[in-house]
Amino acid sequence: MNRKKKIQNLFKKRLKRARAKLDGRPKGERYVSKADRAKVEAQAAETAENEVIVEQCTELNADSEK
Repeated sequence: MNRKKKIQNLFKKRLKRARAKLDGRPKGERYVSKADRAKVEAQAAETAENEVIVEQCTELNADSEK
């Protein structure tokens, strides 16, 4: 029984390595911490805010030129 178990474990280990090698997912992008997600959201909100301000300025400039 012991020899059979060792052989099975060896097979599972090799299979696991082969599957990991074929896995196409990027290794570094699996987990994003809560703090990093908050930073990204803050940057996105700031960018959206800046876009709105730029649009308003261009509208005001267009109105003043007429």
